[in-house]
Order: sequence, then C-alpha cells, then structure tokens
Amino acid sequence: MPISVKALQKTGPDAPFKVATIDRRDPRPDDVLIDIKAAGICHSDIHTIRNEWGEAHFPLTVGHEIAGVVEAVGSDVTKYKVGDRVGVGCMVNSCGECEECRDGQEQNCTRGGMVGTYDSEDVDGSITQGGYSEKVVVNQDFVLRIPDALDFDVAAPLLCAGITTYSPLATWDAAPGKKVAVLGLGGLGHMGVQIAAAKGAEVTVLSRSLKKEQEAKELGATRTLATSEEDFFKNHRGEFDLILNTISASIPVDKYMSLLKPRGVMAVVGLPPEKQAFSFGSVIGGRKAIAGSNIGGIPETQEMLDFCAEHGFGAKIEKVSVHEVDDAYERVVAGDVKFRCVIDTSTFADAEVEA
Repeated sequence: MPISVKALQKTGPDAPFKVATIDRRDPRPDDVLIDIKAAGICHSDIHTIRNEWGEAHFPLTVGHEIAGVVEAVGSDVTKYKVGDRVGVGCMVNSCGECEECRDGQEQNCTRGGMVGTYDSEDVDGSITQGGYSEKVVVNQDFVLRIPDALDFDVAAPLLCAGITTYSPLATWDAAPGKKVAVLGLGGLGHMGVQIAAAKGAEVTVLSRSLKKEQEAKELGATRTLATSEEDFFKNHRGEFDLILNTISASIPVDKYMSLLKPRGVMAVVGLPPEKQAFSFGSVIGGRKAIAGSNIGGIPETQEMLDFCAEHGFGAKIEKVSVHEVDDAYERVVAGDVKFRCVIDTSTFADAEVEA
C-alpha cells in the first residue's frame, strides 16, 4: 500500500506553500524508504516552482537535497540496511543501460531515462515528488551514503550544491599549483571555494565588491577581487587556470575569458535566463575553453561526500521550519542567506495538514 506522509506542496506558481498529505509508493523490492531529517532549498526549486523553467506539474512538492535515515528496505536491497545514514540528490532513476549510465554519468542518460527527484515523469508514469517531506522512497542505486562526520543539515545541500561544484573542479583538476577563480560567493560559490581550497588550489573569489572578503577568507580563499574596480580585467589578464562560474546572471563572457591563462577553462554551473554571447576569438586565442557541467553521477557524488567528510566541512547553512519556506525563498532570491537554507523536517510533526 502507498505510504501517506506530510509534505510541503504548492498548487500553483503564485500559491503559498501548504502542509499537505502525499502518497509515497509502496516500496518495491529494490527500494529504500528514507525518514527525511533535513531538506535543502536549492535555487532550482524556486525556478521550477515559479514556472521559470517551463510549466511545472502542480500540485508539486520540490526538493532534491535530501538527508535522512533508512527506515525500511525492499527484499532485494543489498546496499543499505535500516538505520543507515543516507542522502538523495537530483535524480532517482535512469535507463542504466546506455554508455553514460554504464560510465557512472547517469545525469547524462542518452535514452531520456534520467528521472529527476521532482517534477519528472517516473517509470510508472507518475510525477515525482521531492524532499520537502517526511519520507521518500527511492531505488537503492540512487541513494548515497552520508558519512558519520557530516551532520544531516550540512550534508543535505551537498547533494546538489556540493556535487555541482565538485564535479567541474575535479574534471578540470583544481590542485596544488593551480590558480582557481570562483565567480560569485553564494550557495554554489561558497561550496566551490571550500572544495577548491581543500584540493590544494590557490583560490580567488571574484565578486562585484569586497564586502564578502572576510567570509571568503574563512572559507579558504586566498583573496577576493572586486570585478567593479577600474581596469579590473586589464590588471588581472591571464591569471587563472580555471574559472568556476557559479552565478545565474549575464556576464561579459569575453572579458572574463581574458582572465584565463592559455589553455584555461571557464566551467559554467550557473544558468542565466538570457542567452549569453561571446566571440570565438576569446577561446581560439590561447586555446581556451568554455565548458558546462551539470551535477555529477552517483559514483562521483559519493566521492564528493566522502571528500567533504575527510576534509571536515559541509555547507554553511541556516535552518528554517516548514512554516518559513515562503520567506526563505524570498531571501534566497535576494541573496540574503549565508549560504544555504535547510528545512528542519522535524517541524512537520506539529504542523497541521491544510485543506
């Protein structure tokens, strides 16, 4: 029988969140039932729920930064047992057979089989519902193990923000001797700084002003540069091996490409609503590259969690109750969060279901 749980739900893009009851599927033999302890708020949740990335399927529960404890397992589950500390990120299924899936890059499933954690058509035709909830049921192959060294609330945002920044930093070799610039110091940027610094790179934060300079230093940055300063691009031409662009706003791409050394890469993880223009000359000269990166596969996500635990850091977070999520959304959009909001799902216990 389906499992009835409390969840935060929206009935439309302009409607407030309400506490509702949703059904989780009866666990299949290869499923894990997870008691959710923390659910991160990602800007992707906001884009989706506001129909900024297309028409969402309402009523909808979002959330793909999920941390909790295994409550039950199906008869064929071998990877987890009751009581294990686990997490779920941005996807809950894929075809499992294409080259990308077999290579551990399930997010790039070429058969269209990647199923998002919410607002995505599942294999049974239903629409997936996310982690702003008491419990979730997920196939064991898309469950991650959360190391004991990471508290649930600081681990939850790693399932999106952590892997989104870890993957490009690993792919383009943020390492000792490399100079990495992180563009933007928000929810993604603050993870990028910590990860790049832990990998041994020399990290510079690029921001419009120096008001976050102390915070950047505490996260591991060597320095912060204000991009609004006079002659900024001229003064810092050819300094960096890698630029991690975490902002979701338009930038003068050609100017930022000039900050790269020959063979340097700008890795883009922030998604502006507008199309971006650049000159081929900005990449041909110096054999530079602009590359995109979209989360990471399950093996790499586990690698990221283990890396963060080994180096003793997680996301910097503010906890909110289930009644504060509408306000939290406004604060996230305004950039008024240090640095991720996480829902304390224990507050569902006293929350009344709204008609």
